[in-house]
Amino acid sequence: MGELKVHRVRFFDYMPTAIRAMAFNAHTERLALARMDGSVEIFNFTDHYFQEKVIPGKDSRSIESLCWVGGRLFSAGLNGEIAEYDLENLRPKYSLEAYGGPIWTVISNTQGTQLAIGCEDGTVKLFEVLEEHIQFERNLDRQKGRIISLSWHPSGTHIAAGMMDMIRVFDVPTGHAVQRLLVDRGIGGSKSRETVVWSVAFLSDHTVVSGDSAGKVQVWDGHTGTLVKTHLVTKWDVLALSVSKDESSVVAGTSEGTVIQFQFIAPTLHQQDKEWVRTRTFKNHTHDVRALAEIETAIVSGGMDTHLVVRPLLEKFDEKSHASGLRKIHFPHRNLVSCAKKAGLLLFQFPGQLELWRLGDSDGHGEKHTLSKKREMEEIQSISLTLFKQKGEDHICCSALSSCGGWLAYSTVSSVRIYRLQTDNNISITKVLPNPELAMTTKCIHILRYTSHGSVLVFQLHCIVPVYGSCPSAMGIHPTTNNLTMVHADQQLFEYSIVEKQYTDWSRKLQKQGLHNVWLDRDTPVTHVTFNPKNPNQVVLHDMHMFCIIDQSLPLPDQKTQFYNQMTLRSLSEQERPSHLHAFKICKTFQDLLCVSLLDDQSLVVVERPLLAITSQLPAPVRQKKFAT
Repeated sequence: MGELKVHRVRFFDYMPTAIRAMAFNAHTERLALARMDGSVEIFNFTDHYFQEKVIPGKDSRSIESLCWVGGRLFSAGLNGEIAEYDLENLRPKYSLEAYGGPIWTVISNTQGTQLAIGCEDGTVKLFEVLEEHIQFERNLDRQKGRIISLSWHPSGTHIAAGMMDMIRVFDVPTGHAVQRLLVDRGIGGSKSRETVVWSVAFLSDHTVVSGDSAGKVQVWDGHTGTLVKTHLVTKWDVLALSVSKDESSVVAGTSEGTVIQFQFIAPTLHQQDKEWVRTRTFKNHTHDVRALAEIETAIVSGGMDTHLVVRPLLEKFDEKSHASGLRKIHFPHRNLVSCAKKAGLLLFQFPGQLELWRLGDSDGHGEKHTLSKKREMEEIQSISLTLFKQKGEDHICCSALSSCGGWLAYSTVSSVRIYRLQTDNNISITKVLPNPELAMTTKCIHILRYTSHGSVLVFQLHCIVPVYGSCPSAMGIHPTTNNLTMVHADQQLFEYSIVEKQYTDWSRKLQKQGLHNVWLDRDTPVTHVTFNPKNPNQVVLHDMHMFCIIDQSLPLPDQKTQFYNQMTLRSLSEQERPSHLHAFKICKTFQDLLCVSLLDDQSLVVVERPLLAITSQLPAPVRQKKFAT
């Protein structure tokens, strides 16, 4: 593309909230994750860990625990309510008050017929799972003290409950407590503090495993109520436990940011009897690990440092491959930035507000980098125009800014709001009354044309693009060719002619030759596609770590081609370069990308959110002893 002026933007203060809970559905291989702001995210683990759904949070919603029952998802929290989610319309389906005070945990039996919740008032409440809702059934014996954690025995006949200083085992048919397991307090000064049993796991052989605030992972005989083994793993809290499907492994998350694995094995080669042995320690977090899931091939963890970690278990893989690599998911797999290409405006989306910025002029001092040729990168001096605060408790689902900068729209789960903008001299914002025909749950696409008043245009279905097995992560329609470019979670790339109702010749050629392995092995999805309106051959797209300009006039790279070839091109003469060019021009100069867009004046906007900036805003982690201190 020759020389490009780059507007480098680092003033979008995007701040994800901590991961509070997670639940893995082994049948659908979907992971549900809840954050501190009450939002719920669904990841498809069969499709490259793609974040396929997001249910926005709400100011009054608190989620402490998540639970799958078949394909249905439930949550419970400190607001004292149980909620079931509508996973089609991405909103709570209903919620009901449990009348037990704050709820600390929710679980289901293996049969999927009952839910159990642990309440602040010391009750374990059972709910029957019906076809369309849940219904209160009964309480188990009330205890003195809150119920912090629960685990249902696979047979469905018993429930283990973690409390303060003890674990109770309940007989479900009778509702009576049949065992009391007393948990030791910590050593030294911590003996004066109650021990919180943050997590329990009830295994098929009636072994109970517990993790507590005194830093212990303990193994109990659930039949007799006796302690079998104590593992002191930290001076701080053990906050979460997860058990493998075959019950041969247990992982524990601590407030030091470590994940510790225990396996049921013979401790030595000369010993035949098995016991629970601490085998591995993983350190992929800086803060509390609040949520864990051990799945068939990996350990999944999350907590206060906000990112989701998928740590493959290498013994589950025959050889080292892309699938066996550590994966960290930092950013949402969707757009939070909208760019008005003609007007030079940026819209930043936060859960409860929107920020509108105008791109300013640079000071003329910058560095020089290379994409294909020389490019001048300039820091910009931008102006914050206005702030839109969402009214009500619902968080913002999505937002958009028109290319001309004259219109702004955003939506929540219950409404759509549209504004007319004038930003030439004085800022003028006019709210456009929403059309009553515009509903949020009709599963239809509405196209509105606004003049003095709104009118709804009805469009007929033109065509259906052939179904592909991986979720689309980004797509865009070229403004001049009318071709639809689609990128999927598995990194495959397609171009479809809307006019001709078929894939373009370039797309067919690409699929026949195949994408370069370096492209396919990337572990973050493309989240935005844009175009160069002055050159129909060029498509611009980006993921978290790079942006790419695809020039369809250049040859496709084969597997022998050097894919990242910018350094090589820089060292070649003008006469030698053409023979080394290929269609994929990658730039990795910028990192932690939230948006890359090409303006009409041929300048590039790059919105970065450095991970270190996010980390710097987190609360201080627990004190950890350093070597020789």
